[in-house]
Amino acid sequence: MKLKEILVGLEGLKARGDLSIEIKGIEKNSKEIKEGYTFVAIKGFSNDGHKFIEDAIKNGANSIVVEEGCNLKEINIPQDIVVVMAKNTREALAIMSANFYKNPSKKFKLIGVTGTKGKTTTTFMIKEILEKAGKKVGLIGTICIYINGKKIKDSDRTTPESLELQQIFAKMVEENVEVVVMEVSSQSLKLNRVDGCDFDEVIFTNFSEDHISPNEHPNMEDYFNSKLKLFKMCKNGIVNVDDLYGAKIPNLFPDSNIMTYGIDNPANLIAKDITITNSYVDFKVKLGTRNERIKTGIPGRFSVYNSLAAISAVQKFAISAETIKEALLEVRVPGRSELVDNKREIPIMIDYAHAPESLQNILQAVKSYTRGRVISVFGCGGDRDTSKRPIMGEISGRIADYTIITSDNPRTEDPQKIVEQIEEGIKKTKGKYQVIVDRVEAIKEAIKMATKRDIILLAGKGHEPYQEINGKKYPFDERIIVKELIEELEKEQKTKKKK
Repeated sequence: MKLKEILVGLEGLKARGDLSIEIKGIEKNSKEIKEGYTFVAIKGFSNDGHKFIEDAIKNGANSIVVEEGCNLKEINIPQDIVVVMAKNTREALAIMSANFYKNPSKKFKLIGVTGTKGKTTTTFMIKEILEKAGKKVGLIGTICIYINGKKIKDSDRTTPESLELQQIFAKMVEENVEVVVMEVSSQSLKLNRVDGCDFDEVIFTNFSEDHISPNEHPNMEDYFNSKLKLFKMCKNGIVNVDDLYGAKIPNLFPDSNIMTYGIDNPANLIAKDITITNSYVDFKVKLGTRNERIKTGIPGRFSVYNSLAAISAVQKFAISAETIKEALLEVRVPGRSELVDNKREIPIMIDYAHAPESLQNILQAVKSYTRGRVISVFGCGGDRDTSKRPIMGEISGRIADYTIITSDNPRTEDPQKIVEQIEEGIKKTKGKYQVIVDRVEAIKEAIKMATKRDIILLAGKGHEPYQEINGKKYPFDERIIVKELIEELEKEQKTKKKK
């Protein structure tokens, strides 16, 4: 493909050289450059791609895309190398990637889901409904990437970098995918990762404080405005009007076709007669001309909202109420309020909650519908924000009936020191707790003390199948561990009875 064809859609470009040259590939990593590639120099948080231009040329780049403001005099670029200057090289990379892969998102229906919480569960619910209806579906999100029911790879970020995203889309087109449902993070919107994507529907789940840091969003306004960018990219929106920020969106985009859902406020789709237990949630909602009762095995009020968002998203596909009901009853989301079936029939929930707000939300949710005790088992990751550790200890001590403080992914830190920092917070409360640094032993203790009326919350690791210690990832799948521990406890019990 010619360079000028790859640059279509980018405005305000300045160029030196022949834009008709053939381009064999695009890269932002100079190490991945091959003969005939174009190199897009991006100024990142820790590295500046402009410093690697000479390396990219040595590796075979025939053209370079640089950002306005860079000092070309400091860079030794031979005269035979084509140079393009763009206002924003992140945007340039996204548009160029979409063009290079022949705009794959125009060849299927693309549903984007944004919001602080609920993105992962909502995308899995939509995927389940569409697949149950016989559609070929792709999913891109925090946990992993699926194509037609097959897991392709685990994800290292919620929304891939633009070049990788377009490569994934192109593969989905090859596999004849009809609908792609994708989590769209605020960071991906701010950093132009989804520029060039052709969205058919976009969903806003909710909004609360998160991702406020020097490398993410400086304040809540920037965080919200980043999410709103998705609604500027698509006129068909779906919004949770029970959320204070979500309720603003229809007025902010009066020319868009926005469908609403909720529980407490007037909306196009409203859930009524809600029942929440420690193993499921069900509610009534109008589908077509009839009121239908929906049941899903993901407990919690938030599960009602996620279900409503998913139902709203599939309305255009003319899917029967029975198919929707079957799909939502069967859907399971790895590490998101995920209940682990076990012989003792104890409600054991695995959840990815690893920040103060997410831990508070999940604990409050399970507390609201559990008849017995809430037993919280959690730790904090090493080499991460240390200030949240005592805060999370205090939250668990205040809400849970019993807490077992344990290890998470200690990484290069001493796990004992991490749990001691968590303990500082729980000591401020009257909450009952104990410390068991070994996470397997902590889970075992929780199972030993729990009854069918209680719920055990294993928070922090969620979908992760490993535990990271001193730079090495060891196998650690909590679903497997729970089943093995219960088998072990059952054997111990039988041995005692024989004696």
